[in-house]
Formats: sequence, structure tokens, C-alpha cells
Amino acid sequence: MNSTSKKHIALISVHGDPAMEIGKEEAGGQNVYVRQVGEALAAQGWYVDMFTRKTSAGQPKIVEHSTRCRTVRLTAGSEEFIPRQEIFEYCNEFLAQLLKFQAYSGGQYSLVHTNYWLSAWVGMAWQKRQSIKQVHTYHSLGAVKYKSVPTIPMIAGTRLGVEKAVLERADRIVATSPQEKEHMRSLVSSKGKIDIIPCGTDIRRFSSINRYEARQQLGFNPEDKVILYVGRFDERKGIETLVRAVSCSQLRGKTNLKLIIAGGSRTGKSDGIERNRIKRLVAELGIIEITSFPGCLIGNILPAHYAAADVCVVPSYYEPFGLVAIEAMASGTPVVASKVGGLQYTVVPEETGLLVPPKNELALTAAIDNILSNPDLRNKLGFRARGWVENKFSWQRVAHRLNNLYTDLLREPVKTLEQVSA
Repeated sequence: MNSTSKKHIALISVHGDPAMEIGKEEAGGQNVYVRQVGEALAAQGWYVDMFTRKTSAGQPKIVEHSTRCRTVRLTAGSEEFIPRQEIFEYCNEFLAQLLKFQAYSGGQYSLVHTNYWLSAWVGMAWQKRQSIKQVHTYHSLGAVKYKSVPTIPMIAGTRLGVEKAVLERADRIVATSPQEKEHMRSLVSSKGKIDIIPCGTDIRRFSSINRYEARQQLGFNPEDKVILYVGRFDERKGIETLVRAVSCSQLRGKTNLKLIIAGGSRTGKSDGIERNRIKRLVAELGIIEITSFPGCLIGNILPAHYAAADVCVVPSYYEPFGLVAIEAMASGTPVVASKVGGLQYTVVPEETGLLVPPKNELALTAAIDNILSNPDLRNKLGFRARGWVENKFSWQRVAHRLNNLYTDLLREPVKTLEQVSA
């Protein structure tokens, strides 16, 4: 293999389309991660093909993001949206289509970086057919997730088996936080090689507008106390805890309190069920007049919301990393977050925000009220938050570390097919 072919890498994100508009069903943090990593690696000289599943007959098969980076959509099952918990049965077809595309295009990949357990299975199956290095990022661990849900899905056993196998067999695992690495070791396997490389954010995009301009643009008054949530409508995201916390705020009736619950898809069925439940709860708690649901925030409207907010709340019950937290901090907005998973890594208590126990509405109320009642504290935390993200979480810095990891791996001997199958 010549030196040029060694610069060709594949990123696989079976259910998370890197070219998908964020906010649509199954479009969230993983999509952002794969797209931004792909483009940043391309800027560093790699040729990057990002493989995902085609979810609509009208979608273009190939989306060119730059001269070195593209999304390739493969047909696996019917060309329509399929919930991620039902996609596994199509992974074999996905791999077949990937290999067919590779043969047709004449491309040779030296390394594949898989994302989420579905892609991990594809990567491991690929390794059994060709000599290729595999790096994997989990994005979510079944062993942690299934502790927080009332009903364990039928696919759970398969998922847990794949997650254990990839940890033990992949050439390298990328954990996005020390907490995620600890979960891998304590809940999945003591075997396997793990590097910690965090997710990143676009530090220029999330500093493109200041607080005053953002409030003017969105129609907020200078004296408004703005609490922001951004993310999917999913029970594990803890929106119910946030809503109950705001209803208990000591500032209600004393200040112009505003709660913005932003995000969520426009058409997703599961997403819509949770959104409607939260709206009913808002009505029951009597905070309709201070609560708004602006929906998916695309383009420049998202940075404006972050900049306009006094505090961004991430009340998740489980979060491997938490992109929203670093997006808010990049905007100079302090974060109140649950003390779970990667949020313990991204949010520095009393420095860039505050951490509270998950599912504890009273603690969440106290933390939010503390920041809203103390402008000096809000400004201090926001200033330090911006510096923290600049130094640690830019996509360029993340891509630089991945570049070094890939380069080091490609110097190592490639496993034989017998070793991979063992």
C-alpha cells in the first residue's frame, strides 16, 4: 500500500447521518461529532469517506463537504427512517453495500473509525474480510443506559455483546471522558486499549454574537432571566426535572423569568410523545406563561440562544460527554448540569458552571437561582467557561489528537485475518 492510500480513512455512522440537518429524527450529537471530525481531519490532509445509511429515496447518495471529505449514503433495508433499535438486522447489508462501493470506486482504506455499537459490528465484520485498522467511539454505553430505563429492549443482549467485543478487539477505543473510560473498565471489560480524546465544538461559531445583540435579535429584554435547555425530547435528558425545578424557583413572580426548551425533531414519533408529555407537565405546574418551545434551532439562531441565556441547563440522567455543555460554554454562558458521566469532565464546578445530583429538582432549583441572582457570578463563570473550551475542546485540537492516534496506529503491524477472527 503506498503512502497516499494510507491517508484514506473511513468513518462509519450507520444511524447518524453526518450530512443530516441537526434536529431531525436520529440527528444529534453523534452526527455533529462525525461531521466535524471528518472535516477537521480532511483539513489536516486525510481523505475521509463518512458512511451512513440512506433514509429517504430523495437523498443524494454522495454529499461532498470538501475536496477531501464526503458523506456516502448506503442502502440497507428500505430507504426510509428506521429507529436505531431496529437497524441491526440491516448491518450485514450495510457492509455488503460498503464493500461494493469500495470495489466500484477503487478506494483502499487503511483505517476505519466506527461510531456507536451498530457501526462497531460493521467495522469488526469488515476486519474479517480485509486488513484494516479499527478505532471505535461508543457515544453511548448500553451497560450504563440500561440502568436508567424501566424496560430493557430485546436487542440489549446483542448490543452488550458487540460493545464488549469491540472493546477487546479494536485496535483502539476513543473514550470522550475519563468517566466514560471508567465505565468501560468497570462495566464492559478489563481488556482493550483506550485513549481519552474529548468531543469538540466550533469555537468561532459559538462566539459569533454577544449577549446584547443576541437578546435584541430574539426579542428578550435586558432584565429577563433566561434559562435555556437544548436537546432531544427524551426521558433520560431530564427535562421533567428541569421543568419541576423552574416551577419551584424563588424568582418566580419577582423577576422576568423565562424558560426556553429548545430542540427536538419536527416529525419524530418518540420525540413527539415526550415533547407532548413535557408540555402537559408545564401546564400542570402553571408555568406556561414563562415557557417557550421554539423547536429545532438551526443556523445562526442556535448561537444566538446560547449567547442570550443567563444559564444553560443540562439535566441529563446519563450523558457520555454532552456537546450542549461545551457549546454553551463556548458562547460564554455558564452551565448547570447533572453530576453524571462526561458532564463531570466538561463542566468544572464553581469555575465554568455548577454540578448537581441527577433527578434532584430542589438542588437544580438552588443552582439555577444562584446564578440568576448573582450577575457577577454569572459573568465570572461565563468568562472562565469560554477560556476552558478554547483551550481544550476545539475541533482542530480534537482532530490533531486523532491524527496523531491514527498515524501511530498505522505504524503498527496489521493484524492477520486469523488474529481478527480469533
